[in-house]
Amino acid sequence: MINELRIATIWSEDLNNLLPFYRDTLGLKVGIEAEGFVAFGDPDAPCLALGTHSDVRGPNTDPARHMVGLGTDDLDAEYERLKGKGVEFVQAPSDSSGDGPRIATLKDPEGNLVQLFG
Repeated sequence: MINELRIATIWSEDLNNLLPFYRDTLGLKVGIEAEGFVAFGDPDAPCLALGTHSDVRGPNTDPARHMVGLGTDDLDAEYERLKGKGVEFVQAPSDSSGDGPRIATLKDPEGNLVQLFG
């Protein structure tokens, strides 16, 4: 029986296209690093990973197909911090319908969409 999410990986033609953005710009902490592969956070908990994959070429041509969601304690402050670093947002912080969280959506260097939840 499948009972949990362990890892979500964003594949790239070259890990170094994405690693500086997720590690340095977004501030995610590297938990595991191997040749062509990095996982962020606690290796024993669900995590986000980046890796080099031989079947991936160039930027994402369908960025809405999957989105990574990251949590923050202060969505507005993170939005301003990242905008100040030149990060491209496709959606400024906005309220979800109903009782959902506030969300902002940005693009990584290869065009993958990342949502910030606050």
